[in-house]
Amino acid sequence: MVPFAGWDMPVQYEGVRQEHVAVRTAAGLFDVSHMGEIETRGERAADFLRHLLTNDIEKVPPGGAQYSLLCREDGGVLDDLFTYRLAPDGEEQRFLTVVNASNAGSDFDWFRRQADGWEGVEVVDRSPEYAMLALQGPTALDVLSGALEEGAAPGRFRHTEAVVAGVPALLCRTGYTGEDGVELLLEPEGATRVWDALLERGARPAGLGARDTLRLEVCYPLYGNDLSPTRTPIEAGLKWACALDKEFVGSERLREQAEQGTQEKLAPFVFTGPGIPRQGCEVFSGGEQVGSVTSGTLSPCLEVGIGMAYVSTAVTEPGTDLIVDVRGKERPARVSSKPLYKKGD
Repeated sequence: MVPFAGWDMPVQYEGVRQEHVAVRTAAGLFDVSHMGEIETRGERAADFLRHLLTNDIEKVPPGGAQYSLLCREDGGVLDDLFTYRLAPDGEEQRFLTVVNASNAGSDFDWFRRQADGWEGVEVVDRSPEYAMLALQGPTALDVLSGALEEGAAPGRFRHTEAVVAGVPALLCRTGYTGEDGVELLLEPEGATRVWDALLERGARPAGLGARDTLRLEVCYPLYGNDLSPTRTPIEAGLKWACALDKEFVGSERLREQAEQGTQEKLAPFVFTGPGIPRQGCEVFSGGEQVGSVTSGTLSPCLEVGIGMAYVSTAVTEPGTDLIVDVRGKERPARVSSKPLYKKGD
């Protein structure tokens, strides 16, 4: 157990490698109740979120979900998040946005400040009302089905209401491991009951360590490592999550970068020899430093060192050879394409 964003969080139960493999081959269960939840509602809620978020929430139907980013006016990333379009309440539109734990308070403050002057928009911090579990892996839906009493698993990037082990839950077919599965939003009082029911049906508990190695194998960025206010979505390779044909906070800067390019980009890499990269390791090409590592680990599935680094755009082409300085030792690496781990590897 370690302190994280004001919570005591499990790094591992049985072991990071075992938990990682369980998610890739069967089903792992994460307690992610530390995540924050913000509800935006009102007659102009969709218009407000189109202004606030990089992606276009208008393209999401009721029951749908969308990955997006929250940016400053200069394009710097404040957070990456998922927004779920809930069933409307009469004329009132309703959206639930799940944000990273370390940014939950600051994100809510940003939402609230940006909503000033918007009539027909209300922003509510609903974080205390939710526990959140993430059931991930190729057998996750089979495990879920055994505990479902009402409802059914939704389609990909969809959500639905259900009853799991006697507890009402919002089932969201999303996750951050590169595997299929669901995230369950439910009342805190019922979380232990649902957790136990899913473990009884074959899920294995997994902690923050496996969550990090899983997302890194498939090149999902982590806020605080690969995303920050000093980096933009364009530099991070997340242009696909930016609807640059609309106006939103930071859009002018992002359109400029999309058109003109950036000096650095986030590139995934794989070690071609021994060693494990870590955040902060310097990256070299041709004897010159070209960037630094933002995330690094030993891949449990590929069994080599992997990572992501912001480096000069000139060396981001897959197949480019690099050198990573790991505690004074030069470790050869090669830029790869996303994802680093693919099914069947």
